[in-house]
Amino acid sequence: MLDFRTVREETAGPRWQALFGHHWPAYEQWYLSEGERERPGYLACYNALRKYMPELLDTYRMLCELAGGGDLAARFLSLYQPPPYITGCSQAVLASPASTLLARNYDYPPELCEGTILYTRWNARRVIAMSDCLWGVLDGMNDRGLAVSLAFGGSKAVGQGFGAPIILRYLLEFCDSVPEASDVLARIPTHMAYNITVADAAGRYVTAMIGPDRPASIRRVPVATNHQKKIEWYAHALASETLIRERQLSILVADEATTEDRLIAAFASPPLFRHDYRRGLGTVYTAIYRPMTGRAQFHWPGLTLELGFDHFPEERITVRYGARGLYAG
Repeated sequence: MLDFRTVREETAGPRWQALFGHHWPAYEQWYLSEGERERPGYLACYNALRKYMPELLDTYRMLCELAGGGDLAARFLSLYQPPPYITGCSQAVLASPASTLLARNYDYPPELCEGTILYTRWNARRVIAMSDCLWGVLDGMNDRGLAVSLAFGGSKAVGQGFGAPIILRYLLEFCDSVPEASDVLARIPTHMAYNITVADAAGRYVTAMIGPDRPASIRRVPVATNHQKKIEWYAHALASETLIRERQLSILVADEATTEDRLIAAFASPPLFRHDYRRGLGTVYTAIYRPMTGRAQFHWPGLTLELGFDHFPEERITVRYGARGLYAG
């Protein structure tokens, strides 16, 4: 069971602080799961942020203060060289002169998800995003017309760099277009392999295949699942059905007859929608972003949550996951 909550707080304050207090015990346990010595020290974390994302430092300092100013929390919030973690996920862009849509399924153990949809204005841009690690982004959009989504890249390689959620936060806080986002994705190091799909209100899109052991490959590709140019981790590829899902999405997006409704319906059905919760590869939610209009939707079977920059009701939705499916109420 997972409670999804929408939280609106344009300037970080007591509501974000309450979220930190609620989630920190679990995040602390995860952050120390390999031992504290495996995590970088505070100065290394701070200097990495200052080098690669200096515009984010004021927000980082503000959140560290709200979190109590402790050393461990500050290191965690930097998302610099966090413990490795593996997700599933499918994502696709359907673009036309009249509309741009970014759709994604997030496949992960529900019990490890935060379930918070944040509306913020920490810098110059308003942002709606599914939160991870309390300020990172799994998927989201800003009011300048940029939408982003991440998926695991299918490699066991781990190295020096940032967790992708903070990179996506940086994109939404400081980028307005796909070309700007592409420049960022080409230069910021990541600790694991990820596929980042980015779309904007002008109909542009790319998928960036990034990893700690390879230069970023940024191409005008509208779909991504859980491998990059070739299969590197065969067991995960078979379990997650990454090739099957990629083929399904590629066929849909290439078909001129595919409408937005048809694509969204495909995300609600196998093979894109997965019920493999036992192995942590079940679909937790479906997200739909329309950067031209600033509208977002979150889908579960039988339930849709409609959000936007001009319409962001604060709600709580309880979703129950199990071998026979999931139920929202």
